[in-house]
Amino acid sequence: MKGRLIAVVGASGAGKDTLIRGALARDPGLHWARRSITRPRSGTEPFESLTEAEFDTRIAADRFALHWRAHGLRYGVARAELEPIERGETVLFNGSRAALAEAAAQFPALEVVEVIAPVPLRAERLAARGRESAAQIEARIARNTEPLPAALPVRQVCNDAGEEEGVIRFLAALHPVRA
Repeated sequence: MKGRLIAVVGASGAGKDTLIRGALARDPGLHWARRSITRPRSGTEPFESLTEAEFDTRIAADRFALHWRAHGLRYGVARAELEPIERGETVLFNGSRAALAEAAAQFPALEVVEVIAPVPLRAERLAARGRESAAQIEARIARNTEPLPAALPVRQVCNDAGEEEGVIRFLAALHPVRA
């Protein structure tokens, strides 16, 4: 039995990592695909920090199932991170809406959960991370977001309550009741 691949997308500060982490703590059938990013280690997201040269070497060796550019950085999901799908697990990855069309072309059964939150709450969360200046946060918030590809199945989660409520909503989106 094959599992599922779910891209979790949303604007910066929407709370994607927090919801993924909370869902994993409650559902052992979930796997969080660790990303490789050309950014120094920071925050609580489980990612692998790579230099540009290391990233290029991995692309040349075909070690990424998916890779994209966003926000001046490069992101990749290693093929090995998707192996739990073959064991029937659901694999989540923190994705970029700009990379969804390519991801869907490679993985036709790709599902998408979009996490949204009000702008003031997102700004507060970004400030709490401590990675960016107030001007950088303002620029991040002001960025236009690309529309999601129309052909993809998308479920939306509003993450505007406490963490517990957000995780409950997120789990409901991951495991919708199918008629």
